[in-house]
Amino acid sequence: MPTILGQNQYGKAENRVVKITRDGDTHHIKDVNVSVALSGDLDDVHLTGSNAHCLPTDTTKNTCFAFAKEHGIESIEQYGIELARHFVESQPSIHRARIRLEEYSWERISGSDAGSKFIGSDEVKHSFVRKGQEIRLAQVTYDGEKFEVLSGLKDLTVMNTTNSEFWGFIKDKYTTLKEDYDRILATSLSTWWRHNWTSDDERTPQWNKSYDQAKKHMLEAFVETYSLSLQQTLFQMGSRIINNRAEIDEIRFSAPNKHHFRQDLSPFGLENEAKDGAVYWAADRPYGLIEATILRDGADQRIPVDMTNL
Repeated sequence: MPTILGQNQYGKAENRVVKITRDGDTHHIKDVNVSVALSGDLDDVHLTGSNAHCLPTDTTKNTCFAFAKEHGIESIEQYGIELARHFVESQPSIHRARIRLEEYSWERISGSDAGSKFIGSDEVKHSFVRKGQEIRLAQVTYDGEKFEVLSGLKDLTVMNTTNSEFWGFIKDKYTTLKEDYDRILATSLSTWWRHNWTSDDERTPQWNKSYDQAKKHMLEAFVETYSLSLQQTLFQMGSRIINNRAEIDEIRFSAPNKHHFRQDLSPFGLENEAKDGAVYWAADRPYGLIEATILRDGADQRIPVDMTNL
């Protein structure tokens, strides 16, 4: 039976680019993992094996490193924009480029961190410790006319030790979960948000400030929401970002509920109530997985439901 070629793309995945900027004796680090995916006039390479329209993946790798040197990495969004524009506009056979980026943060080691009373934090210029709070994300797609820029983060673990309840849910013959009026709410956030900037004709967002402010509003909403469900909390977090950041039209959350159950201590004659300061066991699996998209009124939903491997 005849077959036809469907959607296809290729590129070099997980190029680990580390850029050191030296400001005199003071150094700065950008540590980025870059994946490139290209698509376009590539039928022949699949159907006949002709590589005439194929830019080698090794070249895409080299370009990532060369652009880090030539253009720097002020933000991963801008770095991704420059790469995507280059691949589409320099190669007639490439019609669409998608650049996916992860940034790993480092902070300068202070004198107290190093355990030395002789080194002040302002004197530590080239020594760093890897920050473990979250991984910053970006994805830039360009088709020769418009950009789509997604920013985000993953592995941001947050916890409220009170001000969270869960009750009034459906109960059937398989339900064993008890209603809880004072519980721990914890999750590890994986979040993408979409900017409404699409071309150089528009005012370009300040990407680093936008990221910092989106994270700030996300965390403030987590703190300030008295939660009756993780779903409610996610909606408040997304709404807070969209209402405070005009450049963001859409945000999607994937949030595993990191369950903390009060341990039964009654066999030892001990009560274990939340109001007294309880002891919990943290269950790593199975876990509830809560996912939701929050949109600015009138905006289209464009962030895919599953961002895992596109």
